[in-house]
Amino acid sequence: MAVGSAKEIKSVVVRGTNWVGDSVMTVPALRALRRVLPQARITLVVRPSAKGIFADADFVDEVLLYDRRNVWAVVPQIKEWRNREFDLAVLFQNAFEAALIPFLAGVPLRLGYATESRQALLTHPLALPDWRSSRHEVFYYLYLITALEQLLSGASTICESVPDASLQISAERRAEAENLLRAYGVREGEPVVALCPGSINSRAKRWPAEAYAALADRLVDSRRQVLLIGSRDELDVTQEVTSRMKQSPIVLTGKTSLDQITAVLSLVDLVVTNDTGPAHIAAALGRPTLVIFGPTNPLTTRPFAPEAEILRHPPDCAPCMLRDCPIDHRCMTAITVDEVFERSHALLKRASFAKTVRSLCDSVA
Repeated sequence: MAVGSAKEIKSVVVRGTNWVGDSVMTVPALRALRRVLPQARITLVVRPSAKGIFADADFVDEVLLYDRRNVWAVVPQIKEWRNREFDLAVLFQNAFEAALIPFLAGVPLRLGYATESRQALLTHPLALPDWRSSRHEVFYYLYLITALEQLLSGASTICESVPDASLQISAERRAEAENLLRAYGVREGEPVVALCPGSINSRAKRWPAEAYAALADRLVDSRRQVLLIGSRDELDVTQEVTSRMKQSPIVLTGKTSLDQITAVLSLVDLVVTNDTGPAHIAAALGRPTLVIFGPTNPLTTRPFAPEAEILRHPPDCAPCMLRDCPIDHRCMTAITVDEVFERSHALLKRASFAKTVRSLCDSVA
């Protein structure tokens, strides 16, 4: 089916990814889509868990929620898409269902990867790129928009610029986050370090709870305020960390929504985390971020920002991509508290120096 010109596409629906970290990695592609279709209304469809990431996004016009509690949830979603009369569906999500919804909703143009035997449901199916396992996931989503631009104009300039994965927080949301932190006892003017010891979709990605506890104690002893963050599903990990600590951290795990914790992360001085959603959010917000990697591949899934550093001692079996380690979790236990603390201290020192320089420059200006 012919795509036509960009001016003919008035309304676009983008099926976003399911996981928080993956959602952040789609940001450069969404920005590119806005550039390719500047006049179109762009609706992003995500799970409720990812909505907060895009609360202040200027590259989408609307966020539509898809709360898939059971298989019948697709029915109202199909009706919603049909009523909105979208001209184009771009599918970042690879599942069969993601292609079935726009097909049954009658969206005339449907672009996505030909995964899970869904090629017949797409008007413009793309083969999986052979470089997927060797390049960052950001480019996997950007490739879809590159293909779209080529269909519309015969060429693409997307790959000529550095992908922009940054996120912004409005002044109003930052003020709300400051009030929230004060309500939980965070003292203004003292460094704040956020620790995320959990991970929802993989136990193998978790640095040991006793290691996080020891790190948190050392940070508190060195006059840093420590926040423990995570979702309700990660509360058990946080409880294990706090039970092993000698000091008392500030616990936000399970007490904040994603949009709240996103705003909070924009205010902290450092984030230390496993390979999970907050790592990508913090780095996208320009905050110093230290990510502890074990079973996953940093080449493809590390935060796509210069503010993020990784710590990794891969054994021969890494990256295995398993959700549970069948042996002794050596990829994570090889990383010591001493080295994480030292890297954390260095990042905090660097951030403090940069903050001082910015302050001096502002005063001169």
